Parts: sequence; structure tokens; C-alpha cells
Amino acid sequence: MTENKHTSAGVRARAEVDLAALRGNVRALRSRVGPGVALMGVVKSDGYGHGMLPTARAALDAGATWLGTATPHEALALRAAGIESRVMCWLWTPGDPWREGIEADLDMSVSAMWALREVTAAAREAGRPARIQLKADTGLGRNGCQPADWPELVAAALDAQAAGLVRVTGLWSHFACADEPGHPSITAQLDAFHEMVAYAEKEGVEPEVRHIANSAAMLTLPQASFDLVRAGIAMYGISPSPELGTSWDFGLRPAMTLSASVALVKRVPEGHGVSYGHHYVTSRETTLGLVPLGYADGIPRHASGRGPVLVGGVRRRVAGRVAMDQFVVDLGGDTPEPGATAILFGPGDRGEPTAEDWAEAADTIAYEIVTRIGSRVPRVYVNERPA
Repeated sequence: MTENKHTSAGVRARAEVDLAALRGNVRALRSRVGPGVALMGVVKSDGYGHGMLPTARAALDAGATWLGTATPHEALALRAAGIESRVMCWLWTPGDPWREGIEADLDMSVSAMWALREVTAAAREAGRPARIQLKADTGLGRNGCQPADWPELVAAALDAQAAGLVRVTGLWSHFACADEPGHPSITAQLDAFHEMVAYAEKEGVEPEVRHIANSAAMLTLPQASFDLVRAGIAMYGISPSPELGTSWDFGLRPAMTLSASVALVKRVPEGHGVSYGHHYVTSRETTLGLVPLGYADGIPRHASGRGPVLVGGVRRRVAGRVAMDQFVVDLGGDTPEPGATAILFGPGDRGEPTAEDWAEAADTIAYEIVTRIGSRVPRVYVNERPA
């Protein structure tokens, strides 16, 4: 997991993470839900590329009371770092460390009978009950228990609870299209969740939390808040979907700024090919700047010829193919000194591109842009302590 790393002048590249922005985002998101609704800060995939431990601590500082991870190994790393808040993890596979999860007081998602069998076996070994949350597949078609199989899973979980092997702490689900306003699946999933929760409670489940709202639902569906909301990409200041609005529309500030030092500036003649395949050829005599970041660092090759970069206060575009370790921008005759800063993306309020701009250039989503930034790029944390 990425930890706090400080750099000095002359660094090849850096991903600066503003923890004050992240704390402000958590507060802004909390203000959108009722006072009785808890907020989970989702820190899976190394905090969406921002660094799991620093972002987890910042989220808790700002009022999150839960943390969420995909894998048990991520959740156990939080515990190993001394984080004591409620932690939920949901992507389990056969043979995963269930016993370690029990001993670490994790809330563990169960979607099927195989998982319930494994967690109860681990609870017998540990000599203490497992905290489990039953996941309902209300229409996403990914993880989660289908409505037809729900009665069997609920009954078996209640039997295991009566035997002292588990505590059913939650009932939950996940939206498929909350980032597409008006999509008919949203209402259908909410209805299905209400029905599956009602059935489980009628049978005797007394959950501490019921939750279905992700970032998009937090911002647009107040009726989906229930007892807990899960702040994922929005916690990092990025809108879940351009259709919903920009980060600024929701009072959010992107926390990551990705930049690099220009490694070389040189003048080339008209008709000069640039990078592999010569997909870009200079139309006139010009200057080229070399940016030492490439697809090995997470810069999408699909953004070749389109990715925006701010150099010398002017927006440029990637000239030619993004290579493994570097790409080129056409500086149009400008001659910044080697070592000048090239900003690939940031909050956008200083003229620099945003992660959403790169997502558009690469035909993907902003989630992927920030999450894919690799470990060769050090994370540098600013505003680490709350004011």
C-alpha cells in the first residue's frame, strides 16, 4: 500500500494528494445525508490510487465512521496500521483469510452459501462469532445473492447466529446505474432492496446497518440513504458521472494533482515524426517537450494524441503515441527550461486539465485515471493535519 512519501526538487513525477481537500469532500458529502446516517469512506485499490492509509485517516478525521475495502488483505492492512474504526470488506474468494478477518473484527460480506460455510468454519476455529453482512443482488448481476436464493441464505445465517457463530450486522446491495439519472433500474433496485430487507427482518434479522447508496446515489437519491452511505470516488473529489454534474457542482474538490518535470526541450524541423509509428508529424518548425511519464505509470495509451497537459501556463496535447515511460508534447515554439512542470491533471481551478478531461481523451471514466497511477509515481501528501 502507498504510504506517505515526501520528495525534493528534481523529482521525475509526483502525485500530490491534498488531504484538506479530501476532508472537505467528506464533510460536504456528510452534509447531503441525514444526521442519523453514517458515512463509509471507501479506500479500496490503495484509496483509488491516492494512498490507502493517509486517505483513510483523513476520512475518519472528517467524520467518516466506517471504512470500506474490496479485499480482506486491504482491510487487514488497515488494522495492521492501527486503524480501529468499523471496517467492511466485500470481495471474498474461497480460501481467503476468514479467521484473520474475524480476529480483526472486520465486517465481512456474504453473498452465497459457500461463503457462509467458510466463515462459520473459521468462527469455530477462532472461538468467536464473525461479523457478517448479507449482500442482496437487487439487479446489478455481479456479487450478491439472487432473490430466489435469499430465503435459504437468510435462514442459514440466522441458524449460524443462533449457534453463536455469526452476528448479522448488515444487509446491503449496490446500484448498477445510479450514475445515469432516470435509468429504470434505479427504482427497480430500490424496490427489490426494500423487499429483500423486509423479508430478512421479518425472519428475525436485526441489522445494525442497511445500505445501498454509492457516491452517485448519495448525490442524487436521498431516498437511498438508509442507515449508511458509501463514499467512493466522490470522497476523492471526482464526480461519479459528468451527467450528474461536475465536482464543483457538488461542492467537491479533486484531491490529486499529477505532474512531472519536463525532461528535454528541443527544436525540430517541419515534417518531423514524433514517437512510435509517427502518428504525429510536425506541421512546421517547432519545439518538443519530453514528459517522463508513460503507460507503465498509468498514463493511458488510448489518450495518445489527445491527452491534455499544462506546460508553461498553456494547455498542450500529447503529440503521438504514449510510450511505456514517456510522451511528447508539441510546445509550438515555446522553450521552457528542462525541469519545468508539466501538469497532467488536478482540480482544474488553475487552468490545468482534470482527471475527467483525461477520461474523455481516453474514452474511459475518471475512476480509472486516478486509480491506475502506478507505484513508480510517489504520492506526496499536503495538509496532512486538520486545521
